[in-house]
Amino acid sequence: MLLGARGATLATVESLTGGRLAASVTAVPGASRSYLGGFVTYATELKERLVGVPHEVVERYGVVSAECARAMAAGCRDATGATYALATTGVAGPDLQEGKPVGTVYVGIAGPEGVTAVTMELVGNRQQIQDRACREALSALCGILRGNPTGEQPSLG
Repeated sequence: MLLGARGATLATVESLTGGRLAASVTAVPGASRSYLGGFVTYATELKERLVGVPHEVVERYGVVSAECARAMAAGCRDATGATYALATTGVAGPDLQEGKPVGTVYVGIAGPEGVTAVTMELVGNRQQIQDRACREALSALCGILRGNPTGEQPSLG
């Protein structure tokens, strides 16, 4: 509803959520009016090649970083022409990645207002972390669309 009311579109680029974010968006009836599509870029080289994350960002900050989340979102928006792009990256487990603990999640959001990232420390098993990351990503986008950065449970269609 929020995107459609603005005539806005959305695209996604995911790492730790492995396609769950796109599935969450498309589960909403009428999502095709606003959702353009997305990328699942589990491998670092795909983050660089498909959505243009600069190699320097990966080298300096790693893929589990706010900087990478912002670059993913900005690159996804550029690649798709969407009004907004959401990116997820982090550690769903079972092991540390880049020295970051399980539950470390970054959500990048790119839109007409600019590019930002939300940092989260989530608790739970792998599936719970992935599901919560999706909910929080959509909530953050809704917050931006409503002019309230804290957001609330989304209805994006």
